[in-house]
Amino acid sequence: MARTMLKIGGGAVLVAAIVAVFVVATQGRDPDLEALEHEGHEYIMQLDRNAGLRKNRASVAEWAYTSNITKANEEARIQVQLELSKLEKQAWEETRMYKWQDFQDFTLRRMFKKYSQLGVSALPDDKYKLLMQSVSGMESNYATSKICSYKDSSKCDLALEPDITEIFAKSQDPEELKHLWVEWHKAAGAKARANFTQYVQLDNEAAKLNDFKDVAEWWQSEYEVPDFEEQLAKLWEDVKPLYQQLHAYVRKRLRDKYGDQVVSAKGPIPAHLLGNMWAQTWNNIESFTRPYPDKKEVDITQAMQEQNYTALKMFQMSDEFFRSLNLTAMPEKFWKNSIIEKPTDREIVCHASAWDFYDGEDFRIKMCTVVNKEHLRVVHHEMGHVQYYLQYRHQPQIFRAGANPGFHEAVGDTIALSVSSPKHLRRVGLVSGDAEDEQTEINQLYKMGIDKIVFLPFAYTLDLFRYGVFRGETQPEDYNCHYWRLREMLQGVEPPVNRTEEDFDAAAKYHVSADVEYARYYVSFIIQFQFHRALCQLAGEYVPEDLTKKLVDCDIYQSVAAGNALSNMLKMGSSKPWPDAMEALTGQRAMRADGLLEYFRPLHEWLQAENQRTGEHIGWEPSRIQYCTSEQRAALDAAQGAAPSATDT
Repeated sequence: MARTMLKIGGGAVLVAAIVAVFVVATQGRDPDLEALEHEGHEYIMQLDRNAGLRKNRASVAEWAYTSNITKANEEARIQVQLELSKLEKQAWEETRMYKWQDFQDFTLRRMFKKYSQLGVSALPDDKYKLLMQSVSGMESNYATSKICSYKDSSKCDLALEPDITEIFAKSQDPEELKHLWVEWHKAAGAKARANFTQYVQLDNEAAKLNDFKDVAEWWQSEYEVPDFEEQLAKLWEDVKPLYQQLHAYVRKRLRDKYGDQVVSAKGPIPAHLLGNMWAQTWNNIESFTRPYPDKKEVDITQAMQEQNYTALKMFQMSDEFFRSLNLTAMPEKFWKNSIIEKPTDREIVCHASAWDFYDGEDFRIKMCTVVNKEHLRVVHHEMGHVQYYLQYRHQPQIFRAGANPGFHEAVGDTIALSVSSPKHLRRVGLVSGDAEDEQTEINQLYKMGIDKIVFLPFAYTLDLFRYGVFRGETQPEDYNCHYWRLREMLQGVEPPVNRTEEDFDAAAKYHVSADVEYARYYVSFIIQFQFHRALCQLAGEYVPEDLTKKLVDCDIYQSVAAGNALSNMLKMGSSKPWPDAMEALTGQRAMRADGLLEYFRPLHEWLQAENQRTGEHIGWEPSRIQYCTSEQRAALDAAQGAAPSATDT
């Protein structure tokens, strides 16, 4: 049958195909429909091969630019994107002419459904180019922003990585931290406002051309559940009591250190005092806030440096962990093509990232690795992405993705939960001495909590903010007010100084400037504990209610049973809806916080007792820092019905 017979062209609907549908309904399979489906299969497989070649070209151009930020490379990348966008649009127009909804084969229908979405290439060429330029503009502004030192105002070449990040990790001078915070948000945030506003408008136009109301709906469609936002809210309700206990405890320790002129007893925590530019994880204040300060703390970073760890050794160690689970070793090209240390001769995007070049053999990581404990975790996180790529490389191109965006983020983190366990650190010689007593265990759980638990409200905020922006509920003149309102309400943090709409603080975070959806990280931080719990049970390392086999001390290293189960899930890519993939590993079909809550249960109980002992206020009263005008506040209250104080929400 000629290919054109399959398409519905120029309004001339194929009567035969319509009749065929009724025939099928009454008497089994219709030979014409089978022929149509066979043709559809041939078409989509050819399309998929071509899509792989296009994705490869796009990745090569993107890598060239982000590993050497020059005007010429930026223009070359945009040129390639434009050419590929035209080809994608042609393929899309052809794909949309197939009546694929009636095909019997689930996989074929799923491929057609995914290929029926064009993405941003649906925009007319001039608008597509503008969109690329606005994102490129934000990304290069972010990557090249430099600020002046607090201690030496003539030294104005501080980059986010490693300079500012390092001072944020080590400085305990509130004035220095405030200076860096303000200057970074001015350079990387405020300057991105015009580009961001244009990007929102154009990205929303692209969403409509793909049959979505707006980008918020588009992003959420990736998760293939109708009530995604409600699920996020429910997960947050489950975790919030634990977060509020942790928040109250940390606020007290910061107040003890900096005094109540700097940190109030009942208000939000000033965002610059938490050891991280965005207050998204608080690991760097662990040394002076930990529950049992007298317990000898092993400094993993120091141990790594004393044992002459290098960036390469950290990557090799991670590779060996995956191999011990009977998973795939990194291919030769990976070691040849990756950039694992910051080059000295050019500007690159230092934000760590893992790359699939869609040819089944070229996979890379780009990272400005520093020899420290945090980067040991990041290495495992990025290597987890590459392991996922390796496991599903046999799938059609369109299914070479995580079961949902959060799965991809969760894989390496799940491995890192084992790697950072005291048991594993002893195994690899980074910790020596006896097994943990109760106090050491609380310290260890606290250290994990100020990474894993405190991240959740930050991640939740970032996309709740952008959902509001994409839906038009947050207008450009209210960007900063709405952003901080959410951060105060959910995270209980406040800016160090008053903010206005001259500022645009959200874009001082890479993922906002680089157009990366963030709910994936929120989902990941929940489901990695579901994955971890399931793998630990398979490895015989965790037995519920057995105090000698606690989740916190599980290390799945060398467990082939755990590795095979993980592999079965990873191999599926996105060929099935994510609940099927989740079930393959965990037996659960929903995202649930119970794994995380089980992991942190001893810490939760300790925090409750400690906060009660010191009479800490749980929750936070409204901030005294101004970030909304009185008009903005009135409008917000009217829109939401007078909002209760942040303590109760």
